[in-house]
Amino acid sequence: MAEEEKKQNDSQNILTQKMIDNRTIILFGEINQDVAKEVSSQLLLLASLSDDPIKLFINSQGGHVEAGDTIHDMIKFVKPDVYVIGTGWVASAGITIYLAAKKEHRYSLPNTRYMIHQPSGGVQGQSTEIQIEAKEIIKMRERINNLIAKATGQSYDKVAHDTDRNFWMSVDEAKDYGIVTNIIENDSELNL
Repeated sequence: MAEEEKKQNDSQNILTQKMIDNRTIILFGEINQDVAKEVSSQLLLLASLSDDPIKLFINSQGGHVEAGDTIHDMIKFVKPDVYVIGTGWVASAGITIYLAAKKEHRYSLPNTRYMIHQPSGGVQGQSTEIQIEAKEIIKMRERINNLIAKATGQSYDKVAHDTDRNFWMSVDEAKDYGIVTNIIENDSELNL
């Protein structure tokens, strides 16, 4: 058993080193505090090694809003340009992360779907706490709608209307909307 575990650890270490060498981060799955810490650590590590561009592949259904905000802000914080490549689906807090890249650095594989919507929350407690949380959700929604509008070139009113419910887009629709800039099929099409 220990020998098998050692082989798995060795394989993981080789993969991690190759990802560092290639300046690539993979973000798949739910956005949460652990993912925010991991991706932020990788961004800071790669930024400390060189100013060369970083590739971030994202396939996420979204998740925790503030964890997504952390990754969004960290992408903007580090000195190297971060190129995002959407694959599978990029939704909810995943969109917030995706839109952190400069417009010309937003790529998508051809079968990716995109979804924007308003943030949701499950609040319990006394009515005063529920009112406070409701106000915070409204502020969060306005902030995210502004972020999407600014990053896509859409009007705030259009984004507010579109995020009222789940708003799904194909890769071509996301390109027309201003989320995606470049649709690519292989690595050679990345303009790094």
